Amino acid sequence: MKKILASGLTLLLLTACGSEQAGTSQEDETSGQTEVKNEVQKPKESTNTEKKDTDKEEKVEPSKEVIQTRDYKINENNWSIEPIGDSNPKVVLLTIDDAPDQHALQMAKDLKALNAPAIFFVNGHFLDTPEEKEILKKIHDMGFMIGNHTYSHSSLKDLSPEKQKEEILSVSDLVETITGERPKFFRAPFGQNTDYSRQLAKEEKMSLMNWTYGYDWEKQYQNKAAIADIMINSPYLNNGANLLMHDRTWTSEALTDIVKGLRAKGYEMLDPNRIKTIE
Repeated sequence: MKKILASGLTLLLLTACGSEQAGTSQEDETSGQTEVKNEVQKPKESTNTEKKDTDKEEKVEPSKEVIQTRDYKINENNWSIEPIGDSNPKVVLLTIDDAPDQHALQMAKDLKALNAPAIFFVNGHFLDTPEEKEILKKIHDMGFMIGNHTYSHSSLKDLSPEKQKEEILSVSDLVETITGERPKFFRAPFGQNTDYSRQLAKEEKMSLMNWTYGYDWEKQYQNKAAIADIMINSPYLNNGANLLMHDRTWTSEALTDIVKGLRAKGYEMLDPNRIKTIE
């Protein structure tokens, strides 16, 4: 009788283990220099092979590593990123504005494949539909930081304080609703902050961020080869350079070459989580 009970118990345990192992889990801005107008869930089963492949491409596991060390800071005199202490000075920061328009999700996928962090600065008018909100959620879930770039991309200097508040806070509220986090960085359209926007950003615990250089709104750089070349070989490329790019066809096409070219020059793509922000 004991042997029969032991055999039954062994069978039950093997069956439970087998069941556990079989379980499944599941763009548009005209911008420029300051004061000038100048983006692992398993796929669902499908009998359509092409659809299954598409699902695999779009479902990317969120980054699980959260870097706690804040060992860089923003230099508001030139908007470069400076190391605190003995951190590596040879870094650049990648930023993508006017997201998520048409190419932000693909840009995020390309950056993720390269393990290249970046900030995606979003406009509220690109978050009007459920599809656009889902794109932003995917970008965030890939581990990318989301920044505030106002709702309509209007020049803040032309707006009343009440309207500026609406332009800024509506985007922070939207981003929080979509991602669960409020933005930590604010970038004013055209780099044109006002006394009011500076104060509001501070109250909202958002650090101001402009840029060191960017070119993809200029006609001569609106192709893959030209924008890749100037972003890699700009005379303004130096330690801590803050690179401005946009959700644009040519920039998206060149993004992989840009990252590889910067790395070939010895630059590290800085994780924005390492930048000291307002607490």
